[in-house]
Amino acid sequence: MQPIASELDTGSSEFSDNHAAMLGAIERFRAAEQLPVDTEIAKAERYRERGWLLPRERLNRLLDPGAPFIELCALAGYKLYDDRDGSGAGGGAICGIGEVSGVRCMVRVDNYAVKGGTISPAGMDKALRMQQIALENRLPIVTLAQSGGANLMYASETFAPGGRGFANQARMSAAGIPQVTVVHGGATAGGAYQPGLSDYVVMVRGQTGMYLAGPPLLKAATGEIADEESLGGAEMHCRQAGSGDYLAENDEDGIRIAREIVANLAQTIPPSIDRDWQDPHYPIDELLGLIPADSKKPYDVRELLARIADNSALLDFKPEFDQQTVCGHIRIEGHPLGIIGNNGPITPRGANKAAQFIQLCEQSGTPLLFLHNTTGFMVGTEVEQQGIIKHGSKMIQAVANARVPKLSIVVGGSYGAGNYAMCGRGFDPRFIFAWPNSRTAVMGAAQVGKVLRIVSEQKMQRVGNLDEAALEKLERDTTAFMDASSDALACSARLWDDGIIDPRDTRRLLGMLLEICRAAEIQPVRSNTFGIARF
Repeated sequence: MQPIASELDTGSSEFSDNHAAMLGAIERFRAAEQLPVDTEIAKAERYRERGWLLPRERLNRLLDPGAPFIELCALAGYKLYDDRDGSGAGGGAICGIGEVSGVRCMVRVDNYAVKGGTISPAGMDKALRMQQIALENRLPIVTLAQSGGANLMYASETFAPGGRGFANQARMSAAGIPQVTVVHGGATAGGAYQPGLSDYVVMVRGQTGMYLAGPPLLKAATGEIADEESLGGAEMHCRQAGSGDYLAENDEDGIRIAREIVANLAQTIPPSIDRDWQDPHYPIDELLGLIPADSKKPYDVRELLARIADNSALLDFKPEFDQQTVCGHIRIEGHPLGIIGNNGPITPRGANKAAQFIQLCEQSGTPLLFLHNTTGFMVGTEVEQQGIIKHGSKMIQAVANARVPKLSIVVGGSYGAGNYAMCGRGFDPRFIFAWPNSRTAVMGAAQVGKVLRIVSEQKMQRVGNLDEAALEKLERDTTAFMDASSDALACSARLWDDGIIDPRDTRRLLGMLLEICRAAEIQPVRSNTFGIARF
């Protein structure tokens, strides 16, 4: 493979302006991620008086020191539902992939310090996404539970998905995916089934309260009066009911026991293959100045590849056949990878080329990386006559049916059916992340505003009541609304990606994700029929 010769002028004013704009976008999403952290810290004293570790302190105690942690969906629910100030970002939990006692695990820590750790619809979607990732990548799940349960204001929206979450737990146990839960605090009603369906359950003396109906509901429903300990305390569950397997003395002890359980799962991280690679020829920091601050300005995706690929090398596939869809082979930290990127709309030839390339990668077992930056499929009489629908459908079919690991990064715009063709959320990429400048929508905000104006203008003309001022306002308001709802923060809040990343972290993140995918292919699991049960 030949190294890419970069033509980026890093000394230009345009580069400087782009760099500043990207830094601003990074600061905005980092500030949004910090809001729940600040809320947690502000309440630290009251929780420490109770002897509780803060959620992120629990996370740090659980993870192996110095090992990487990939946080996922940190902005789930940001300013959605009743989250007016953004402090509810994360959907009531801190989740990600990290190492526990030398075992790579999916980790979930209920963030009880923010809104009681209650689960909004976005939080439920996040929980289901974490289960999907764990199952696809054969990752044990460790949960540090202490949640107020479902947000009752949105119970009708979380009830059915909550049932899916429990079904997933049962099926993961049967599939040989171990689940370890430490119940640090309350686990009521549906929340009691999460530990109940786990394979290993640790309870904390004097803190755990796990019951289908707490004392107030029990009294209201049956008239029975019971104290919390006899109804659902840790000692009762571990000594009498048998719902708990291990009794811990405090938060730290519970996490210690969880680490020891994981250490005995016999599911160590498969050894890495020795890989030799050369770093890219160009600093990854240059990505900040590469991406135009004006999204309408084009750039060559090969410039991006030159800063993330080993040796900056690309084996370009059919470059003369179509220039706007870039396909080729690269390596990242020694992992072979097929890439599909955009230098413009997807043409009939581009769709044809990409579909063929995807099938070749499927044949060779090569993972695929989709770098989104497209307005979608080309439109117009000429491309319709060339069969854009036919060729586009074949590309979408290839994306949907490819079984190799598919990774997506939204580096710019991802609009309309172009999002589908580039393996957006609806096509179940193994992982999908976004850059802070990115946008995802059915079409550009200005185009939506213009379309609605044209349609409304035609209606007004039919009834003879043309109102230019109203049309101007409609177009302006629609454009503003679509602009706000399609930016990276809004899309990540709706879980259209697994998180926003700093572009400078792209290569390192991809290296870790490819290693996770590789390990999943060779990690043995011992399945059974019904999962682990307590009799």
